[in-house]
Amino acid sequence: MVLDINGDRVKLIKIPKSYQIKYLTFSDDKSFLLESGETFGPITVAYETFGTLNEDKSNAILVLHALTGDTHCSSCDDTVGENPGWWDVIVGKGKAIDTNKHFVICTNCFGGCMGTTGPSSINPETEKPYGMSFPLFTVRDMINVQKEVIDSFDIKRLKCVVGASFAGMQVLEWSIAYPDMVERAIVIASAARTSPLIIGFGEVGRNAIMADPDFKDGDYGDRPPVRGLSIARMLAHITYLSRDSLEAKFGRDIRENIADVERLYGSFGPMFQVESYLRYQGKKFTERFDTNSYLYLTKVMDLYELTRGTNDLTINLFSITAKMLVISFESDWHFRPIESYEIVKAMMKLGKEISYVNIDAPYGHDSFLLKNPMMSTVISSFLSNDKSISGDKALLKE
Repeated sequence: MVLDINGDRVKLIKIPKSYQIKYLTFSDDKSFLLESGETFGPITVAYETFGTLNEDKSNAILVLHALTGDTHCSSCDDTVGENPGWWDVIVGKGKAIDTNKHFVICTNCFGGCMGTTGPSSINPETEKPYGMSFPLFTVRDMINVQKEVIDSFDIKRLKCVVGASFAGMQVLEWSIAYPDMVERAIVIASAARTSPLIIGFGEVGRNAIMADPDFKDGDYGDRPPVRGLSIARMLAHITYLSRDSLEAKFGRDIRENIADVERLYGSFGPMFQVESYLRYQGKKFTERFDTNSYLYLTKVMDLYELTRGTNDLTINLFSITAKMLVISFESDWHFRPIESYEIVKAMMKLGKEISYVNIDAPYGHDSFLLKNPMMSTVISSFLSNDKSISGDKALLKE
């Protein structure tokens, strides 16, 4: 579906009608300067808000979604309850990020495909999707686009910027690029750079996409390379889980309808429950996400390096004035606790105000999406100025 928003045509992928999405369009004159030196526009940003902005505009919290997320972080204003928010466990009325107290803004990231301009958007000069002609961009470019939304509310200082995984990198970049605008920062299950292991997984996934005959150098039109994208998602999804959680959930269980599997797929069909689960996750993903956006965003994440060649985090964290909370999960091997702790050590070395909690949850990288009383308590305490979580390194049991 293509939607015309203030003159900028944006391809949307199955966004439920009950989402209260708003749109901001800017850079109609193509004046938005990317870190590469290229200028680009027009740009439309999709976002949702939850709660009420107070009179002095001091209660705004920017919630950033992970790699393939969207604007709908909370269903707190959804009376029907048909579309849960991806972070309902944290954001909502009476929750850790309490929308009775705070005004929450959640944007869809630049380069995405859930309402914000990205590779699937229509290039006004060609009347076709940008595809692989979309400009290369960086995490800094992404937060500069988000800042346009914040500026549109005339918010001078954010109560907090919070994000997990790839969004945690964006939180770091916000804190560095706009120190006077960020009062608090929460970085969850993230790192200052992507490890070679995860870069490797990403590269295999991208190659699966580009090897799909339907990819056609990114000009796939209405017939996307679903086989390649599905495989890429299956591979990535494994990195979001933990060995123990897979063992507990599936073990070596065989599907009950094994005869039907052999009839449809032959001997190499999804016989194990874990195989069926991964195929389901891959298929479901192809129904909601654009392939080119996936290629761009995974590459942007892989290229991000906070040290920018200096090999010294303190140099790049020096400008931060925000109070920072870093949360990691013991079973996470996508962004390991030691990678999160590198940020903490550098902040401590600089004498910055930093709190760190490593939570012993068994669900791997995806732990931040699941209900966790410890995570909720820690975030709530941090936002309410409770000093009880401050300190060096702590391993807290769920």
